[in-house]
Amino acid sequence: MKTTVLGLGIIGEAWARNLHEDGLLLASWNRTVKNVPGFVANPVKAMEGAELIILVVADPPAVEAVLNQILPALHKGQILAQSSTISAMWTKKFAQQVEKAGAKFLEAPFTGSKPAAAARKNVFYTGGDPALLEQIRPVLARLGTMLHIGPIGSASSIKLAMNMNIAMLMEGLQESLNFARAEGVTDDSFFAALKINTAHTALSDIKEPKLRNADYSPQFSIKHMNKDLRLALESADALNLPQLRKVKEQYDEAVRRGLGDQDFTVLMSLL
Repeated sequence: MKTTVLGLGIIGEAWARNLHEDGLLLASWNRTVKNVPGFVANPVKAMEGAELIILVVADPPAVEAVLNQILPALHKGQILAQSSTISAMWTKKFAQQVEKAGAKFLEAPFTGSKPAAAARKNVFYTGGDPALLEQIRPVLARLGTMLHIGPIGSASSIKLAMNMNIAMLMEGLQESLNFARAEGVTDDSFFAALKINTAHTALSDIKEPKLRNADYSPQFSIKHMNKDLRLALESADALNLPQLRKVKEQYDEAVRRGLGDQDFTVLMSLL
């Protein structure tokens, strides 16, 4: 399928480069100019002739801004895969707008940060018509694997649930490491013990080098995780989520200190 990628952040750029390598990329677009294959300065021009449009931007206002530009040009025969992390409420709203324009809509938020995107190992949570997923599977399969969750909105909700889990796991990992260091335990001993403990996770393996070296270069930024936690709390309304609310305070503090563009492991510096 002729595919356009709208949004060339850390993930979108990796996807565009991989799809270009595979001969599937028609065009790419970003709000600011990027040296990426197929770059076009206008999103409407970028999607001309596209069969699949993958939208991956920061948050609901960013999705809305792009849709406001491209909706008049969307038409029957095009599929928009919305891969930005947003809530179910926003997803349902955007789906209605896209379908009213005549195109088809599939929600496809993903998990996996910069290394996974480069290695084609993202996991897409999809919501909507399963037949539509099968139609675009040959493209998404070049970028990772897929798990169909259910109707429109369900994939956005599971994505927020997974990021809540990651944020709380990371806070626990960082606080326990901070405690061990204060007690004179070396990082070598801490991570050796963790690897044979039931608390061991893939997350701890991925973030171990960054924590050891205080390397806070972004794989998944504070500002994006903070946005996801905000959306989760907005969706949860009065639901009792005490740990999440406390962890959110740490993210708010990191943003206040100007650390929003750093990897979320930078929360270690607050401890």
